[in-house]
Amino acid sequence: MKKLFPSAKAALADIVHDGQLMAVGGFGLCGIPEALIAALRDSGTKDLTVISNNAGVDGFGLGQLLETRQIKRMISSYVGENKEFERQYLAGELELEFTPQGTLAEKLRAGGAGIPAFFTRTGVGTLVAEGKETREFDGHTYIMERALVPDVSLGKAWKADESGNLVFRRTARNFNPAVIMAGKVSVVEVEEIVPTGSLDPDAIHLPGIYVHRLVLNAKPEKRIEKRTTKQNPKGA
Repeated sequence: MKKLFPSAKAALADIVHDGQLMAVGGFGLCGIPEALIAALRDSGTKDLTVISNNAGVDGFGLGQLLETRQIKRMISSYVGENKEFERQYLAGELELEFTPQGTLAEKLRAGGAGIPAFFTRTGVGTLVAEGKETREFDGHTYIMERALVPDVSLGKAWKADESGNLVFRRTARNFNPAVIMAGKVSVVEVEEIVPTGSLDPDAIHLPGIYVHRLVLNAKPEKRIEKRTTKQNPKGA
């Protein structure tokens, strides 16, 4: 099966629809599928429920979809650094399911592994546990969390071969493997595509069986987050 598509627009054209459950890889601004997010914005698809560790920043990443009001509900762990997100949420225009970061990662991993639910102590006694089944194990209370299986997943990797085998680069690995594994249809944006068989099998981080479509984005913007605590003196 040919997995390479000529553009992000072409890769999403027949698989994204209003009201879908979608997952998007990345952590902060690291490892986000920039071209795929832009193509989703341009598609006009709306009423989306989006699973992502965070919600981008104003005007970039998922922040673009918030500005165009295409996201109805977010399932996230961290939503700071986005004023439009804050405005919509406080105004009652955006739904939010806050999920502890480790729980969110496990919900996606379980979805990709075919595990429908799991038990965790995280969130017991808090709002996170409201309405969820609880059970006692070895004297401790656990809550049951359902796995997440998105209709479409958008991921980012550094390199792929034509069969979709993926290699991630450093921290851009973050949520991307779990997001890609969980999707019913997973589309991955990469910076380089090489012939099948040219990757060292031991260097492959995620096998191509989880990847349905590939898009080449050789020169992403790659914004980074950088905190400056001290200005360098002149000439330093």
